[in-house]
Amino acid sequence: MDSANQDINLNSPNKGLGTDSLTDVSVEGAAGNAASTLPPGLTEEEAEELRSELCKVEEEINTLRQVLSAKEKHAYELKRKLGLSPLNELKQNLTKGWQDVQTSNAYLSATTTLEDITHSEAYKKTQETLSQATQKTSAALSNMGTAISKRLGDMRNSPTFKSFEDKVGNIKYKVVGGRGNGDVQSPTETKPVQDNAPF
Repeated sequence: MDSANQDINLNSPNKGLGTDSLTDVSVEGAAGNAASTLPPGLTEEEAEELRSELCKVEEEINTLRQVLSAKEKHAYELKRKLGLSPLNELKQNLTKGWQDVQTSNAYLSATTTLEDITHSEAYKKTQETLSQATQKTSAALSNMGTAISKRLGDMRNSPTFKSFEDKVGNIKYKVVGGRGNGDVQSPTETKPVQDNAPF
């Protein structure tokens, strides 16, 4: 059989395109090429018998593909009529798989072991220590946030920041100029200070 004319991959998108694509394929393709050279120890009669058997097997394969394609189409139609979508099937498979896991001996054993651990004295002490550490860390972060907030407020009111703010305002005035963009100008922006700072 000529492999270039037939797609043997069952997962192929060309699978089940109809009977025409399968019946038009020459069955003599693969067997016809071997007629000129025979393997050593094989008579012409034996080779002909093997070719005949090969043709029958390839015809059976084609028939099985056609039957499989028809069955898959029929199954799809039944599922569609029942309202079963691939997503619903996946959900059902996952649910069944999870139920199988939950009833497995390994899962039940692990659950029992975890319950034993959670009721142990070492676990309770560790949990208590982690709880205390969490409370202390939370308090420290809260204090640090308050301190940073206070420090930023102090810095904003400092003369250095005010000077920086004035310089940025002057630069904005020089870049934007007196354009009427609806912004209200502050009194410091009406007369920009000439500053020769390298900023």
